[in-house]
Amino acid sequence: MSHLRNADLNLLQALAVLLEERHVTRAAERFHLSQSAMSRVLHRLREMFGDELLVRTSGGYEPTPRGQQIQSELGELLPRLEALLRGDPFDPATATGHFRVLCTDFATSLFGPVLFPRFFHEAPGISLTVAPLGDQPFAEIEQGRADMILSGVVAPRALRWETLFEEEFACLLPHDHPLTGDQLTVDDFIAYPHVVVNVFGVGQAMVERRLDEHGLRRPVGLTVPYFSAAATALPGTELIATLPLRALLPYTDDPAYRIATAPRELPPFLYGIAWHPRVDGDPAHRWLRQVMRDTAARVTGSG
Repeated sequence: MSHLRNADLNLLQALAVLLEERHVTRAAERFHLSQSAMSRVLHRLREMFGDELLVRTSGGYEPTPRGQQIQSELGELLPRLEALLRGDPFDPATATGHFRVLCTDFATSLFGPVLFPRFFHEAPGISLTVAPLGDQPFAEIEQGRADMILSGVVAPRALRWETLFEEEFACLLPHDHPLTGDQLTVDDFIAYPHVVVNVFGVGQAMVERRLDEHGLRRPVGLTVPYFSAAATALPGTELIATLPLRALLPYTDDPAYRIATAPRELPPFLYGIAWHPRVDGDPAHRWLRQVMRDTAARVTGSG
């Protein structure tokens, strides 16, 4: 390991990007090379490994079995090699870099007031992008396009997942809604139209899945992209919004709204963070995960 050169590490990093993107032009853009230079890199890598690594198919480039094996191993190996070559311990006060975190506006509103001041106080040289979940957020983690997801949907087994807290569903209604009870029955729940937040491009799958287990379906009157938009849509309608309880805290004393307990058929769910195993040992990512843990403990009152 002592004779490993920066050039060798750069080639391995380029290979990781090529295998993630499966597209020479996109890989070149990410690696800040021209397309022709990245093509030469791919040619050199094929000679080095004695394998095509990526082959052209009708649907684009696909990794060979050897390429798939190398991609899996690089995910674990590269962060360790980079840390060994750096040699210096991670210090957020002097570190530079960038994190991209995917989450909903609920998570941004809940975590932001605690997370952002600490993040930029401890790590003034690291920039942070908070982006919407989109349709395939876990694929973005797998492809190296994002560093972390905050979500109420547990990550697939190929990724790491850590629960931060348990959350409940609650229902937000306009103050003059025909339903007047503080606890909605499931019959109440399905008797009126709902405003649905489009999470992961499939609506609120957790709610629909729970209802489906009981052979039930709620009528959808409106679909919006954000949790805050769901609340904004309610006044003057008979819509019901089913949201995380902590998302409703800003409306507790607002006379335009009323909060009711969700039907018992909608049990609590887990909220947590997801990341790729390749960054398990990365000191910067370990710091980010600890910041998220501490933030969650503060905003939920458990620490």
